[in-house]
Amino acid sequence: MNRRRFLPILPALTLLAMLGPVIAGLWGTVMPAFGHLPAAGLTGPSLDPFRDLFDWAGLPRAMLLSISTGLLATSISLAIVMLVTAGWSGTRPFRALERLLSPLLSVPHAAAAFGLAFLIAPSGWLSRLMSPGVTGWDRPPDLLIVQDTWGLTMTAGLIVKEVPFLLLITLAALGQADAQRSVTISQALGYGRLTGWLKTVFPRVYAQIRPPIYVVLAYSMSVVDVAVILGPNTPPSLSVQIVKWMSDPDLAMRLEGAAGALLQLALVIGALVFWRIGEYVIGRLGQRWIASGARGRLDPVVAQLALFAGAASALAVLLGMVVLAIWSFAGFWGFPDAFPDTFTLRNWMRFGPGTLEALGETALIAITVALAALILTIGCLEAEYRFGLSFSQRAVWLLYLPLLIPQTAFLPGLQTLMLNLGADVGRLPVMAAHLVFVLPYVFLSLADPFRAWDTRMGTIAAALRASPNGVLWRVRLPMLLRPILTALAVGLAVSVGQYLATLLIGGGRVATLTTEAVALASGGDRRAIAVYGLMQTGAALVPFALALLLPALVWRNRKGLQHG
Repeated sequence: MNRRRFLPILPALTLLAMLGPVIAGLWGTVMPAFGHLPAAGLTGPSLDPFRDLFDWAGLPRAMLLSISTGLLATSISLAIVMLVTAGWSGTRPFRALERLLSPLLSVPHAAAAFGLAFLIAPSGWLSRLMSPGVTGWDRPPDLLIVQDTWGLTMTAGLIVKEVPFLLLITLAALGQADAQRSVTISQALGYGRLTGWLKTVFPRVYAQIRPPIYVVLAYSMSVVDVAVILGPNTPPSLSVQIVKWMSDPDLAMRLEGAAGALLQLALVIGALVFWRIGEYVIGRLGQRWIASGARGRLDPVVAQLALFAGAASALAVLLGMVVLAIWSFAGFWGFPDAFPDTFTLRNWMRFGPGTLEALGETALIAITVALAALILTIGCLEAEYRFGLSFSQRAVWLLYLPLLIPQTAFLPGLQTLMLNLGADVGRLPVMAAHLVFVLPYVFLSLADPFRAWDTRMGTIAAALRASPNGVLWRVRLPMLLRPILTALAVGLAVSVGQYLATLLIGGGRVATLTTEAVALASGGDRRAIAVYGLMQTGAALVPFALALLLPALVWRNRKGLQHG
């Protein structure tokens, strides 16, 4: 096929790769939810799956848990990020938080959840450090901290991971909000730094980061791996129970699981509508607050509290990684000792072969999917440049759609559809499922740097008789090496952290670091969990380190040609 004809269809191909599995999965969920599952010898329509679902005694609690954790995690994370940015942007503490973004973002949700559990559990590291001198404990206290009934620890685990993500997208939005000049003018009028920022900059920033906030809300309501590790299990959250139903050997249980998946989708849609209404209400109240002329006498206190919360969330992740490292080398470690009696390589020798095998599977899937996403993204952006295509706001929302729809709403349906079609589960279907989630992140990471490239460079190259493909390969892509590698690292990290897509679509036959680590959660072997958690973190962190190192080496003698 002629390249010139092929390039314009890449946007459509990209949308098909993202939305095709989502649409097929939703269809595969709707049919069993209404009693139609030929693989189990069942034909619909029937409302029995919904009757069975509503007869489950744990449903009200599971629904409440999903809603409360989602709304609390999203609102608290957003409040921390906005207040820290308002009170500290441009200062030395804020720059320290910025430097921590890459390592914090690279830690997968499951690894961060394990680290938090090892940190704050009754027998966790914090308890050991304070015992017996501060607490007087010579044995772990009988406290339900991890997997508490109200899901507070699960909410905390989500917050410590979503704060870095929201801070990153807020920093990207600040460049288009003329923040510094607005704050300077507001301070000249007598407003406090924090109050002036909230009154002048926040409305413009929020308008730009609204879609990612919705993604955080949808994810927090339907997360599975964090809920398995930190959430309650009597009953579990609705998303975890759906996975249990879909994994049951009795195929008829998939009907109840499909009904639960549709209920999960309805809850997320309802929460998004509720959040949108809340935006309107807070916007009206905010207008009155702005008109009141309040200058913000409590700004210093609020700013200090916000910085403490932001630093605490970052510290929780970092200390969690430290305690994972300690457990991975720990010999005997009795309570309340602050450190193990001995450090040994025995844990790595024991679990190393299994982690290396899982690492190979993880790397193969992640590299293949991330490269495919990068190729599609570059093709879309180059087609936009060459043929004058434009992405409307509606197209931007299409990018976020796979992230807004709960995984538990369409992945079980995709699994059921494959079962009905007789398709074999395995590595290729898992890659296709990963691509649904990797593509949006890679596209959003690369789009702005790609569009911001100085097109005059292309004009000069064309004047020197370079073809459009020559401009792309010999000028544009080399200059965009750093953003391209960063987008690739983001895609690799997203793929490494995928749990539900690997578990359901792989049918349990594809063992990655994430699926193996979460599977160990029920066993309670902290040394094994620590080894797998660190390997998982390393698999996501190394690409980010290379994305920073390689451009510095490549461009060490050509710094004037760097872009981004």
